[in-house]
Amino acid sequence: MTILPIITLPDPVLRKKAIPVEQVDEALRRLADDMLATMYDAPGIGLAAPQVGISRRLVVLDAAGDEEAKQPLVLINPEILKLGPEKRVYEEGCLSIPDVKVEIERPSTLTVRFLDRDGKRQELAAEGLLATAIQHEVDHLDGRLIIDFLSRLKRDIIVRRFRKQIKPGNSD
Repeated sequence: MTILPIITLPDPVLRKKAIPVEQVDEALRRLADDMLATMYDAPGIGLAAPQVGISRRLVVLDAAGDEEAKQPLVLINPEILKLGPEKRVYEEGCLSIPDVKVEIERPSTLTVRFLDRDGKRQELAAEGLLATAIQHEVDHLDGRLIIDFLSRLKRDIIVRRFRKQIKPGNSD
């Protein structure tokens, strides 16, 4: 497995709506495995394909605690079917916006439909941290970032800070 470079703000691919995956094949499974390796290495609990520069509707997640066995999930073309009525606030970070944390209120439960790594249609009821992570990663697929939950002023300050970090002629 390969550790992929993670795209950071203000790269425009993070703002594009990702296109659906048309075929679940060996290349896509390899990409999912590389994304999982990248996510674990970062470390993070979720990673969307746009975060590695690929504008496709593919997400990998693992919300297992440190003391638990890994529980990797691959969601291809995820579609949130239902959001629960109760909300919870969670301080979210993002691998594409390092060192920024945003308190976000989201539904605490959801049901998501997706294709698994074998191309089979699945539905999953999620709660707590996993539900939050799924919503966060689906936001990535729609070009939405955690800073979009902030006021315009705070968002602009963060974007300016990341733009300053990019030096002319340096694509890293």
